[in-house]
Amino acid sequence: MADYIFESRVWLARARPEVFEFFADPANLARITPPAFCLRVLAGPAALSAGAVLDLRMSWLGVPLSWRAFIREWDAPYRFVDVQVRGPYARWEHRHQFLEDRGGTWLEDRVTYRLPLGPLGRAAHALLVHRQIAASWEYRTRRLGELVGPIRTPAG
Repeated sequence: MADYIFESRVWLARARPEVFEFFADPANLARITPPAFCLRVLAGPAALSAGAVLDLRMSWLGVPLSWRAFIREWDAPYRFVDVQVRGPYARWEHRHQFLEDRGGTWLEDRVTYRLPLGPLGRAAHALLVHRQIAASWEYRTRRLGELVGPIRTPAG
């Protein structure tokens, strides 16, 4: 089954170290995740770094799910990569890149993911999952504007 790719780019009116620091705090993950997912960090470090493991609990369509994320790459304050080592996806790799520009920071995200269950997973992606991921990122972008600073998207 082929991987799917979701990409996002948003400019924040904050210096790169400040934006990176926001993302290095695991508590902020729940603050930028839509409330419908009921995301909670169950265990993990106070600040992310290479090799950190986060145990998360969330809900998808009312079904409780566990998710374990591992920080596979860490290059503060430029980039980091988290991967799912246990959870609902057959593959989930999320690359975060922080680029300074015009007194602020571009946050570029690239998520490479695959759903389990072959044809059933592909149907779920077409009917629901892709739209849910896009909607989650729209929520995340709005929350970043509220919590970190003014934002601008490439189109805006």
